Amino acid sequence: MPGEDARRVSFRQDLIWRLEAAAFAGFIGLMRLIGLEAASNFGGWVLRKLGPKTGTHRTVIRNLRIAFPDMDPEERERLAIAQWEQTGRTFAETAVMDQLTPASGRIDIVGADRLEAIRASRKPVVFVSGHMANIETMAAVLVASGVPVQVTYRAANNPYVDRQIVAARARYGVRLFAPKGGDGARELLAGMARGESVALMNDQKFSEGPEVIFFGQPVNAAPGPSRLALRFGTIVQPMSVVRLPGVRFRVTAHAPIELEQTGDRQADIKAGVQAITSFIEDRVRENPVDWFWVHKRWPDRVYAALDPAPSAADSA
Repeated sequence: MPGEDARRVSFRQDLIWRLEAAAFAGFIGLMRLIGLEAASNFGGWVLRKLGPKTGTHRTVIRNLRIAFPDMDPEERERLAIAQWEQTGRTFAETAVMDQLTPASGRIDIVGADRLEAIRASRKPVVFVSGHMANIETMAAVLVASGVPVQVTYRAANNPYVDRQIVAARARYGVRLFAPKGGDGARELLAGMARGESVALMNDQKFSEGPEVIFFGQPVNAAPGPSRLALRFGTIVQPMSVVRLPGVRFRVTAHAPIELEQTGDRQADIKAGVQAITSFIEDRVRENPVDWFWVHKRWPDRVYAALDPAPSAADSA
């Protein structure tokens, strides 16, 4: 709980956390006051203006150079700016996610029959996706489908802000779960044993994971989804989200990934990790503006191997 976390830190840190939480609460209140479309437009405008001026813009450009080495630098810069707008929209929309559910009419669902089959089977599956468009809409679709599912997330460093995030998701029925260490893993296993599915993001850097290929370059990816699917003899159900005009979205339940059990567990896990990583790459190639380009996805050696920056933005 926030109070318990606060007792482990200095008074100064706790004060900073409380001020940040107050600012965050004020932002949430303002976005809810102005409404969904205005909030989305405002968030997109702010980050489109400010994002390119931050040091993180260099990471965005470098990521785009790795993923699309043959792309014209000017086109790459346009894409980098456009993804900032998408990120800003998503951040602002989180304040009003209870207005972005399937019942709102703003989410088109493709593959709903797959979700219904999972619900009817009462057998747990492992949902996977990447940070594309507004991933909260995927969670909203899963909740509306009636599939019992634990949506995992990385808890915010600020415990007071984290409590607000959890409360915001609860407004539209999402139960967030932040697994930590062995206890968290045991809770996930226990949930799946009860028949609950789990939803995991699988497109961030994970230094201890098996090395697979992403956009032609090596990356380390989390083995958790593959391990869970193999342990419970179930499918990996990939999902994607695409942003449409007018603060609308398309959420798709794609063909399931069925992992083979050859008797070589480590090889089977790696094959699953590669299949999931390839799925995410395919979705990013289809709609690159929707992906969250601001994190460092590849190992340091891949960035170090880049040629000298061809543009002012990359050399900033």
